[in-house]
Amino acid sequence: MAKRLRLVSRRELVARLKTLGFAGPYAGGRYQFMVRGSVRLILPNPHRGGISVDLLKRILKQAGIEEEEWLE
Repeated sequence: MAKRLRLVSRRELVARLKTLGFAGPYAGGRYQFMVRGSVRLILPNPHRGGISVDLLKRILKQAGIEEEEWLE
């Protein structure tokens, strides 16, 4: 069975981005952000619910990360 994207917590998102080479999170204006090379990725603010699959896909696209790379 193929792996699929799933709902993740903000903490999981940050930890996984760090393993993929991002540094941070750093304080910005209204949002924290993470950096990898010239890519600056804005993070969603902490909230009760998880990060939906739709939002996760948009974050991965902005970060230049393929779904397969995320699921490894």
